[in-house]
Amino acid sequence: MSLKLGIIGAGGMARYHVEGFRQAGAEVVAIADANKTAAEKTAAKLGIADVCDDVAALLKRGDIDGVSVIVPNKFHAPLTLQALKAGKHVFCEKPPALNAKEAAAMAAAASGAKRTLMFNFNNRARPESYAMKDYIEQGLVGRINSCQAKWIRRAGIPGFGGWFTTKALSGGGPLIDLLHMVDLGLFFMDYPEPAQVLAQTYTDHIDNKAFKGPWGIPDNAKGTTDVEAAAHGFITFKTGQSMSFAVSWAEMNRGEEVSVTFQGQKAGGTVRRLFGTDGLDETAIDACELYTLENGRHVNRSINVPPDETMGRTRSAANFVRVIEGTEKPLNTPDQAVALMKIIDAAYKSAATGKAVSV
Repeated sequence: MSLKLGIIGAGGMARYHVEGFRQAGAEVVAIADANKTAAEKTAAKLGIADVCDDVAALLKRGDIDGVSVIVPNKFHAPLTLQALKAGKHVFCEKPPALNAKEAAAMAAAASGAKRTLMFNFNNRARPESYAMKDYIEQGLVGRINSCQAKWIRRAGIPGFGGWFTTKALSGGGPLIDLLHMVDLGLFFMDYPEPAQVLAQTYTDHIDNKAFKGPWGIPDNAKGTTDVEAAAHGFITFKTGQSMSFAVSWAEMNRGEEVSVTFQGQKAGGTVRRLFGTDGLDETAIDACELYTLENGRHVNRSINVPPDETMGRTRSAANFVRVIEGTEKPLNTPDQAVALMKIIDAAYKSAATGKAVSV
């Protein structure tokens, strides 16, 4: 008997969740959104039978085993807690929450309810990431000593005055929005325990419409824009490992780069996506490379994997279903989500105080 799932939120990520769930054999039976018109539009496009504007009503349904949470960041924690209390498994969009305190409450609730809680860290599910993780787990890389995580956009502000640029709703700008590469680097490093974070944020170009992204997100002239445009920092870990990070919506960069590069004891490596036209998946070029020494010679291995325009989004959702069914291991855990949000919290605190912050 297949799992039955519901969708909370009619945003653009819904199609990837639905595709992934269906690929894994689950049924998507209902969608709820406070904007019922938006829910009806998404339901018609994705072939979802039941639509409502009441999340509580959806969660009361006994035929629904789990839900996706696809809403602005502020509502990730409260809706996830509500769903877990109702006995549902939860697949939540990133970031896990506004801060580590909320993420910890979500993790505790999932443990208490004995339900699966996962987050859409979809870049872990890219073919390049699966391939690189295989090399790491086989011991060919050794301990990763250092890592550089980047998501640099030249023109990628997701609208002005909307929830993305309103700190009370989003928790911050690109540092919290584009935390994927920090997460992926930590994933490759086996999520070491952080020690300190030193970071700086920048607001250059945050109100310049020439730096708006290409996704057609409408502006709100009466809205708020009070988040950073870029963040750069350095993380040390209690293991002696380290990571630098650079994330931006708007910087004078050649183009958009999404990458993790690392230096291990036996080999180094890179997982990278370069966008020919900023932000558009169909123009992207992916790379997966391993750097090593063989027979006294420097060797660069180009690892060929199937292309994935979804950047792992459907594969990540499919993993959620298979974890519940017990046929796959989870690509991420609530404890890792808490650790990641502690780093994000520390980075914002460091930027505000001008000092390194212990985690």
